[in-house]
Amino acid sequence: MRHYGTRSDAPIDARRANPNTPDGRPADAEYVLHRLNEAGATLLALPDTGHSTRLRQGGLEWVRDVAETYGAASVRIRPAVPSAAAIDRMDEALAWIPRIPADKYVLRRIAGARCLVSPLNARHLYSWRRIGLALGADHKAIQRWHAQAIDLIVAMLNASPQTPR
Repeated sequence: MRHYGTRSDAPIDARRANPNTPDGRPADAEYVLHRLNEAGATLLALPDTGHSTRLRQGGLEWVRDVAETYGAASVRIRPAVPSAAAIDRMDEALAWIPRIPADKYVLRRIAGARCLVSPLNARHLYSWRRIGLALGADHKAIQRWHAQAIDLIVAMLNASPQTPR
């Protein structure tokens, strides 16, 4: 597994050891982006089905048989269910976004939208232009604001001894 934002030749400074990164080095923008994109892909890979109080008609055996007989069964490609470790990493990384100061809520929205990555094709769900259209801003401004959000998260990670879980 490749760890982003690390250099094998750089010595670990004990005063700057960071328990938020795998090797204890200070976090950088590349590491934060990798973790947020991984978290977004994990979030979208989680199954959207489960136990419900409502009746699922498609769950009845005879309904499935009729659907398969008449060719109504559609095959939907689903990504593999993420591991428990991936879900833990997702929870940790997505907890960074609400720690951006509340007065910078636009930066929160941009960071949250941009971290959503399709687990099937590894492409961002929301392009810079689409986020800009939603917020009524130029896509270049959205890119700058996203970089500011990432810088705030990096500063927060390097300042705090450990991310609360």
